[in-house]
Amino acid sequence: MAGLISRSVPCAILVVLCTVVPILAKDHTVGDSSGWAIGMDYSTWTSGKTFSVGDSLVFNYGGGHTVDEVSASDYSTCTTGNAITSDSSGATTIALKTAGTHYFICGVPGHCGSGMKVAVTVAAAGSSTSPSSSGTPSSDSTTTSPAGSNVTNYKPSSNNVPDSSLGINISPFVAIAGTCVAVFVMVF
Repeated sequence: MAGLISRSVPCAILVVLCTVVPILAKDHTVGDSSGWAIGMDYSTWTSGKTFSVGDSLVFNYGGGHTVDEVSASDYSTCTTGNAITSDSSGATTIALKTAGTHYFICGVPGHCGSGMKVAVTVAAAGSSTSPSSSGTPSSDSTTTSPAGSNVTNYKPSSNNVPDSSLGINISPFVAIAGTCVAVFVMVF
């Protein structure tokens, strides 16, 4: 009986940690209630937000718009037609899987120039960066990839979930796998 209890306590702690840690990842609704639209100041929206690997960007928009992930140079010049990825479904969720700056524009001609562009810098899991208020790449950046060097901080926190003081983000898959291992160890 003592052996079962001594194995169960660490497993119970692991199960709790595996179910709590995924909560630290955040979904950030771009533009909050205004969504992805012309006339929104997305550099103001990103100001003060912290984005981490494991978080997601949620773009909500009506017909006649797209969400295109582009290079830093295409972002700066609002060049369309070279998108790394593109979606026009009206509800686009982008998983932030890599650290670095990610650039998004609306690929409809004229929309990017009217403000439909956002750049976010994603911090690696476990690291911390200070929020940025800039929405354009810096002049001394040589980044040509959306996952390149830090240019603008993209730190979503619009879902009113407090930022984690632990600085840990793991995928839900890892959390589920860890939970399964813990349950297996407790049972057998």
